[in-house]
Amino acid sequence: MSILKKLFTAVRGGAREAGEAIVDANGIRIFEQEIADAKNALQKAKRNLTEVMAKEMQTTRKISALNDSISEHEGYAGQALEKGNEALALEIAEKIGDFEREKAEHEEVLGGFSQHIVALKQQIKEAEKSIKENQRQLSMVKTTESVQQATMAVNSTLNTNSSAMTSARASLERIKQRQQDRQDQLGAAKALESETNGDGLKAKMAEAGIGGTDTNSADILARIKAKKGN
Repeated sequence: MSILKKLFTAVRGGAREAGEAIVDANGIRIFEQEIADAKNALQKAKRNLTEVMAKEMQTTRKISALNDSISEHEGYAGQALEKGNEALALEIAEKIGDFEREKAEHEEVLGGFSQHIVALKQQIKEAEKSIKENQRQLSMVKTTESVQQATMAVNSTLNTNSSAMTSARASLERIKQRQQDRQDQLGAAKALESETNGDGLKAKMAEAGIGGTDTNSADILARIKAKKGN
């Protein structure tokens, strides 16, 4: 029996952990739905408040009408007394008593409505404040969740593609090396062409002042001066 009890406890513990995991995984969605439920409840409370306020207004009108009836019948009773009809005046007074008892009942109901309205208004005010705060918190946790998920996605991508990044850098180095090799080949081909055409030798001789046939301006001017001196 003890073993079965422990197994049952273990199953219950596993179910609780699974339930908590589901709640944690859907925490924002649950919180958002709870806010929506609170807003719906608030709207219902506001409708109830308007109904109570309407009944308060109706009761107030009823009390006002009873006051009018009481005043009116007091006048009738006075007229009956003036005419010496005390029996009629007593009957009217009994009617006035009915009006006053009904008025007292409505005033008691009105007092309950008034107290209920004050309490409902306060509760609605607090509920609205709580909902606004929860909506603000929801916006913050949504933003935080988005940033954290984006950060995790970037980190996951970098870790997953680290070998690909290394391979890409190696490919870039190979491209640069191939381009350098091609540039060296072009330079070598140009040098070989110069040697084949004798351009290289001519350049070396000119640099040594050998075989030069070009006459510079200074030589020409010296020659002209020499001719004039003769």
